[in-house]
Amino acid sequence: MIRIHNVLVSPGEGGVYGERMLDGYRVWDPYRSKLAALYTVGTGIELAPAMRVLYLGAANGTTVSHVADYVDTVYAVEFAPRPMQDLLEVARRRRNIVPIMADAGKPEEYAHFMEPVDLVYQDVAQPDQVSIAERNLPFLLPGGWLVLMLKTRSVDVRRDPEDVLAEARDALARRLEVVEVCWLDPYHLDHAAIVCRDRRCAEVK
Repeated sequence: MIRIHNVLVSPGEGGVYGERMLDGYRVWDPYRSKLAALYTVGTGIELAPAMRVLYLGAANGTTVSHVADYVDTVYAVEFAPRPMQDLLEVARRRRNIVPIMADAGKPEEYAHFMEPVDLVYQDVAQPDQVSIAERNLPFLLPGGWLVLMLKTRSVDVRRDPEDVLAEARDALARRLEVVEVCWLDPYHLDHAAIVCRDRRCAEVK
């Protein structure tokens, strides 16, 4: 990841959402992006130019635009019509974004658009966030990555967020190697990042 004076940036054209520019790079604000928060408080994964990404819960394209600055292709899935309008404008300016209006919990709706991906990134506000991630794992290449931004209050507002996180981590560990787990405080309260890798990575080394 690119940092200038310890500030996380991405190398694309500015003016997507009023972001600041620094030495010709776009400042990637951790208060506006959970992925930027992960890179700030944790480690995350290195985005590379050859990567293909399935982004679930693309919203209006803020984080999508930064990811697209680093990788080859982003398949950006969003269900709500209003954010999709903003996402389409972002995709118009970045031709490596493929906007898909569909329900992330129903991957069969967009399977015909897809190719195998190196990273599944998920940021959706649903109770069944782990189940949604698992339904999209068939798109993941051997050795690929899952980054799940867990919104604990969307899972169950009555439960302790620590318990919700532990349950999600254990569920994902049944199929994937859990590499990193961290809370995104102070940037996004009651949100946690779970970074996992497909265990088939040993087959492709």
